[in-house]
Amino acid sequence: MYRLYKKNELNFSLVWIIAYVVLLSLADSISDSLGTLKIITAPMCIIFTLLILGFIKKYSLREQYGLCCFKGDLKKYLYFIPLILITSVNLWNGITMNVSIAETALFILSMACVGFIEEVIFRGFLFKAMCKDNIKFAVFISSIMFGMGHIVNLLNGKDLITTLLQICYAAAIGFLFTIIFYKGKSLLPCIITHGAVNSLSIFAVNNSSLMCDVITAAILCIVSITYALWILRETKKLEKKESRDRR
Repeated sequence: MYRLYKKNELNFSLVWIIAYVVLLSLADSISDSLGTLKIITAPMCIIFTLLILGFIKKYSLREQYGLCCFKGDLKKYLYFIPLILITSVNLWNGITMNVSIAETALFILSMACVGFIEEVIFRGFLFKAMCKDNIKFAVFISSIMFGMGHIVNLLNGKDLITTLLQICYAAAIGFLFTIIFYKGKSLLPCIITHGAVNSLSIFAVNNSSLMCDVITAAILCIVSITYALWILRETKKLEKKESRDRR
């Protein structure tokens, strides 16, 4: 893998993305056929996570892919308060136990790993591979591909309209996460938020109407895009001030 990484980082990132999407879908299907939620997905996600961590550690790429402390003025990022709102989305209709305690634990473990894996491969590998040539294009593609990645939910029996709404707000959140990583040089806020959003979905009350789903998707899109634009504006002001000070 390191040879591919050195030869072509973009192809390297695409290999990881394709392998992840295919294996996760396969693991979910097998888990469902066995009748236990995430029974195969959880160990698969753990292995995938360890492989990524091992690669990053072996070749000293922690700083490159944002597995380091956040580097930015928290005031300019509103102390990440909007991320708390995004994290709570699956609890807006209430809280319930949808499955057994064992399956809940397997789900949370899987989703925590998924938050890490997706942030590293979409925001880390893919974004970093493209941003060397065109930063705006890299932000756009990283965000869109992250959103489109959720189309696999159709294969797992999800409703078409619900999936399309998820693709839209996932792309908006992907845009926000990319901006946070680009400006703050750390993926940790994104990984924590992503993992928490995924994990808390197991406690969601699934009785919302289509209109409720549309409103939720709209709120997530508005909050994510507005927050990302705020970060861009505030960090641009700071960069201009630092530039003047250097003169």
